[in-house]
Amino acid sequence: MKRIDEYQGKKVLVMGFGISGINAAHLLVKLGAKVTANDKAIPKTNEIVNDLEADGIKVITGDNPISLANEGFDVVVKNPGIPYDNPLVAAFVKQGIPIITEAELGWQIFDGHLVSVTGSNGKTTTTTLTQLMIAENAKHQVKYAGNIGISFSKIAEDLGPDDTLVTELSSFQLLGAPTIHPHIAIITNIFSNHLDYHKTRENYINAKLNITRNQTKDDFLVINWDRDEWQRIAQRSQATIVPFSRLNKSHEGSYVEDGMIYWRGQEVMPTKDIRLIGPQNVENALAAIAAAKLSGVTNEAIKKVLTTFSGVRHRLQYVMEYQGRLFYNDSKSTDIEATEVALQGFDRPVILLAGGLDRGYTFERLVPYLKKHVKAMIVFGECKDKMKDAGNQAGVSVIESENAITAVPEAWKLSEPEDVILLSPANASWDQFPSFEVRGDKFIEAVEELTGKKEQ
Repeated sequence: MKRIDEYQGKKVLVMGFGISGINAAHLLVKLGAKVTANDKAIPKTNEIVNDLEADGIKVITGDNPISLANEGFDVVVKNPGIPYDNPLVAAFVKQGIPIITEAELGWQIFDGHLVSVTGSNGKTTTTTLTQLMIAENAKHQVKYAGNIGISFSKIAEDLGPDDTLVTELSSFQLLGAPTIHPHIAIITNIFSNHLDYHKTRENYINAKLNITRNQTKDDFLVINWDRDEWQRIAQRSQATIVPFSRLNKSHEGSYVEDGMIYWRGQEVMPTKDIRLIGPQNVENALAAIAAAKLSGVTNEAIKKVLTTFSGVRHRLQYVMEYQGRLFYNDSKSTDIEATEVALQGFDRPVILLAGGLDRGYTFERLVPYLKKHVKAMIVFGECKDKMKDAGNQAGVSVIESENAITAVPEAWKLSEPEDVILLSPANASWDQFPSFEVRGDKFIEAVEELTGKKEQ
């Protein structure tokens, strides 16, 4: 941990009691700040509140009182999910008070080697693969943190100058990380996500590009080269560009040619040996390989990771096989693009479980993938009628169910040996579940109840 004094004696407001906010509040106390923590949803009796107060932190819960804007705060550390049009946040913006996220605080105290990953899809898998690959050859600590569910600042506290930290960073986090400077940055892809938060695609792209804002030619931006738009986006960085390409559009970084993965002309391994299924995981592997090779990792270490790693929970996660059926949990597929790539990973007939929060769009784009890969659909949630329309257009048998849990026995009734039963909703979970993680966990529980087996 790097010792800094810029918070000594400063008044800091931490907004949000998530994992990152709690750790940020305690860290700021160690750095000498006078900390107030605010969350509109946590009751005063909560154990978290007691822990904060025991550390000398003033706690305000049940509201985001606008009066806090008049208390002379020097800095605000905001939970990434709180939008900038929140009245209290907007008041701080109007006053010109710096608003950062916990990722910025983590960067400020970190003095090791930083690798950062962002993108619309594939962030967590790429982060995990990169950390595992670098750790295979490392003589010092190699950890991961960030949007992957582990506090950046908490891990950064325990690392030294020779250690490596691989961070997953969302667009929300990057908006509040003005000085972050990874030596290696990865952009897996950019689609049109979170426009309810960012308002426009250009705003979303700009937020993602904050990952490379402070990079120089001595740093590296690893970026997907398979779309012209992403190639153009890369030109907005001052870093040395390292492309990765599943579609063989560049040989300057990592790429696939005739079923073989290469790094700058050198064979690494066949794509068929990657344990993770699907074209999206080939892309995730290519991104991780580029970062690993730039970090001095051997091909042997890379192959060891890619032939043994079976996936991140809720991200095209293999659950089990039962009576010839394969069950997969892809609850993290909260947009159409993610479900498209998930379906492409299977050459067996798929029974697709899909649906969720209605964000106003329709699903015609899925029709070609449904025609090619899906034998039946179980649809649920707010957008089930729109999902059903897409299934009907594709000529796929469609039935309705209440949710992702009740859909499991319905899918079983429709299945035969050699089928895949896949939860890949193409929609957010918030109409029925508090998160995609809960949705995926409940799906797995339903599979376990159906089969009498535990997930593998």
